[in-house]
Formats: sequence, C-alpha cells, structure tokens
Amino acid sequence: MKIVTLAATNHRNSINQLLVRQVASHLEGESQTDLDLTDYPLPIYSQDLEEEIGIPEPAHQLLEQLRAADLLLIAFAEHNGSYTAVYKNAFDWMSRIEQKVYDGIRVATLAASPGPGGASSVLAQANQSMPFFGAELVFTRSVASFNEHLSNGRLDDTLTSTIASDLTETLK
Repeated sequence: MKIVTLAATNHRNSINQLLVRQVASHLEGESQTDLDLTDYPLPIYSQDLEEEIGIPEPAHQLLEQLRAADLLLIAFAEHNGSYTAVYKNAFDWMSRIEQKVYDGIRVATLAASPGPGGASSVLAQANQSMPFFGAELVFTRSVASFNEHLSNGRLDDTLTSTIASDLTETLK
C-alpha cells in the first residue's frame, strides 16, 4: 500500500503536518510519500489567469502525486473556520485538470487545533465535499487541545498509534 500524506497548510511548524506524518509512520505500507504544499507554488487561481497561462505545472505534479496513493491521509488546518488559502488554491487548480480530484482514492481526513474544537469546522466541510470530488472517505479524526498531546516537539505516541490502529481496523 502506497501511503501519501498531506498537511493542508503552508505553515512550517504545522501541528497538522506533525499529526499526519506521525500517524502515517505507524501504518504498514510499501512506501510513504510526504507532500508539502510549499513544494508546489501556484499563483492565486482565476479563470482569467487560467485562460492566459494555462494550468501551471505544479498543479499537474501535485495531482499526479495524490493519484499515486492507495491511501491519502490529509490533515486540515483551520483558518477562520475553513480551509487554508494555500490548500483551497491548490485544490482549485487541480480541479481544473480533473473535477474528481480524488477519483477513487481512499482518503482519511484528520484535523488538529490547539483549541477545544479540534478544527471540526474544516473537517466537516472536507468530509462533506470529498465524496463529490471522487474520494472514498474511509476514516476521520479530530484532535482537540493539541498542545496537551505534545512534548518536546513530538506527539504522544499513544495518541498517534491509537489513531493509526483505528484507521487500520477501518481499512480491513
């Protein structure tokens, strides 16, 4: 099983990146690819720009990486109750290549926040829209009060191994 992780943020010290990668490290797979949206620089999407320059190569590259996954783990950061601008922009560009961005991919969604809500607003939006864009949504988990699970820059291994175990059970 090829596992691909993506933190839907461009924050260098993202708690969601830490979460998704540490959970994935507990999963058994042939390979794990960790994607970082900062490696796929894209201009702000507009139809006018698309008509002028076409679809930028980084959007094609990112979509190709996502499509290579047997299991895609996405951890959503929440900005003002919604997606981060960098994720929404990348998604908008990829959807111009293929509307069913996640066509046939098994997707597990995660979200974390330092507050008590656990980024539940963005997670609900993602879970509602993912199937429309072709995802086979297989698992979801929110981690609230994230900093309580953090010590010396590492998450509590019990937390991440439990999430990974629950995900593995779901995939059986």
